[in-house]
Amino acid sequence: MGTIERYLLQDEMEPVSHYCHAVRSGDRVWISGTVGVLPDGSIPDNTSEQFQVAIDSLDRCLRAAGGRPEHIVKVTVLLTDIGDRAAINPIRQRYFGDHRPASTLYEVSALVTPEMKVEIEAEAVITD
Repeated sequence: MGTIERYLLQDEMEPVSHYCHAVRSGDRVWISGTVGVLPDGSIPDNTSEQFQVAIDSLDRCLRAAGGRPEHIVKVTVLLTDIGDRAAINPIRQRYFGDHRPASTLYEVSALVTPEMKVEIEAEAVITD
């Protein structure tokens, strides 16, 4: 088994439990669920703004582990209202471009705090 590297980024939201933002082992990277919390701790009201904040956070975590968007092979998105799927799709399309990952989308009854509407986690394989 290769080395396992754990990343806890100072500029990201402090974990609400016992986990780190990203883990890398060999060419594999796992990004913990990211949410739409701004650096000042505030949470935007709408889902698309929260999703943009979450995908930006995911990107910082991925890059800290040596990856880029094209390395993401799987994403899981949690929404508190499945009807918001159309609102987040343009952001997903801009971020991933032609590098479409496998994806799963779930509607959930709640996230860590009632104001949160979206969470995204990812797995990546760094091939270069």
